[in-house]
Amino acid sequence: MTTIWVDADSCPRMVKDYLCTYAQKLSLPLHFVANRSISVENKPTLFTMTICDTSKDAADNYIVDNVHTTDIVITRDIPLADRLVTKNIKVINDRGTLFTTENIKQRLSERNMNLQFEQLGLISHVKNSYTKKEFSAFANCFDREIHRLLHR
Repeated sequence: MTTIWVDADSCPRMVKDYLCTYAQKLSLPLHFVANRSISVENKPTLFTMTICDTSKDAADNYIVDNVHTTDIVITRDIPLADRLVTKNIKVINDRGTLFTTENIKQRLSERNMNLQFEQLGLISHVKNSYTKKEFSAFANCFDREIHRLLHR
């Protein structure tokens, strides 16, 4: 059975709520993993929440160790996505990007370069808000990819 995994620490509420409704509608297991308790309304019947310790990559490691090739993972974490794509896991972010073997290395390289620029003070990290357009792209990508998994 396909399970929906969510790297829940930085997942927008709009996405969490959507996934809860979607999982309930299709009777799919929904598993949130985080380093702290995450507020979730309308938990579906097959909902679980795993709170990992606060050590570096604890939640990421939990997902990598427990996910199956029939599952889908939602994360913003590019290094986590890289680890999962390597294991042939379907991974998308909350903005509707499907991570694949064709694009993950470039995304990882861009992320690492931006991190270096930020550490050098050449750019500042800007938190941008989550828009309805981004949510719509996520919902479309998620719907397409979950149906591909379910109809294998």
